Amino acid sequence: MVTIKDSVHDHIAIDGVAAKLLDTPAIQRLRRLRQLGTVGLVYPSANHTRFEHSLGVYHLADMALSELGIAGPRAERLRAAAILHDVGHTPFSHNTEALVARRTGRMHDEVDDLLRDGEIARVLALYDIDPDAVADLIAGGGEFGQLVSGELDVDRMDYLVRDAHHTGVPYGTIDTGRLIRELRFVDGRLVLAEGNVQTAESLLVARSLMNPVVYNHHVARISKSMLRRASERLLEAGEATASELRRMDDAGLLVALRNCPETAGFARRLDTRSLYKRAIWAELRDVPDGIVDASHETLREYEREIAARAGVAPDTVILDVPERPRMSESTSRVVVNGEVRALEGQSTLVTALRRAQNEQWRLGVYAPADVADAVGEAAADALGLDLDAFVVDVRKGINATLDEF
Repeated sequence: MVTIKDSVHDHIAIDGVAAKLLDTPAIQRLRRLRQLGTVGLVYPSANHTRFEHSLGVYHLADMALSELGIAGPRAERLRAAAILHDVGHTPFSHNTEALVARRTGRMHDEVDDLLRDGEIARVLALYDIDPDAVADLIAGGGEFGQLVSGELDVDRMDYLVRDAHHTGVPYGTIDTGRLIRELRFVDGRLVLAEGNVQTAESLLVARSLMNPVVYNHHVARISKSMLRRASERLLEAGEATASELRRMDDAGLLVALRNCPETAGFARRLDTRSLYKRAIWAELRDVPDGIVDASHETLREYEREIAARAGVAPDTVILDVPERPRMSESTSRVVVNGEVRALEGQSTLVTALRRAQNEQWRLGVYAPADVADAVGEAAADALGLDLDAFVVDVRKGINATLDEF
């Protein structure tokens, strides 16, 4: 058994297959992946890693298995899935995931290819655990995969409290102990027991508060977009393949970006926090549906058009269009009056939080400070935006007061 002191859960005891997996290269790589990617440019203490998070997910999964009375080989598979659930992450966590997925066809939770060979496969074989069964659990497959990846998963429970702890914001606090104790399986669905509507709401509220303050803070959005653009240029320059980038750590990607002539400028800006500024920051209601739902290639075409209209180099314009707002936690299942019901049908908070989520959504157009005005005007014309409908003087007001964050 291995006991590790954790900043969130205190002492975590790790045994069995999970303890053997700890020292595999794939798990140790997670020490070199920041949990929140570039959010550290906003909150300097947000330096926690995917390794720490994986320990937390294992700890909560182990607690849940005990509460649910799940033991034996089935429990060991789930413990293996919990400790391994993030081995597929790309550098800077989710920041480069979509870029790599477009070229490899694999998201971070599609890890079957990573578990079949090498040290992980050897350790799993020692415990007679099928790698494909573990990969299926990581992807949320089957009844018990819901514990690792689902509306009430231990992954979400850990990252909310951990991200809040390390950023210092008071919004991600949830009662993980109660959540774990109240979990039940009913007809193959993971649910919260009777009397826990508010417990389920706590997850939803915590995530809704963390989104604008941490995960979608405007500086985090800008730096993520710059990192994605630099990584895309790295692949286009032939300096790395998507499969190679997928297995890099944060430092390895930064070194590659610094050493590539086509990306060195982006790397220098990220190193010195000399970030692009907001030329446009538009609400969902003011953006045409065709822009919100556009493909990656279509958005790149818009960037080139904006740059041409503004008379600037193409790489000085980044168009950042998030996915439409979604709230997976709203489909969590709770037992009410002896019936299993979806949270969205029992909670009046869901409607209000969905409205807030829509109102918080922003399209961003970013450019260097000296051309932000020209790029903003060109972007409004190219994208068909009515500037008068959402006038926010980011250059004179917001950037002046928030650039230090």
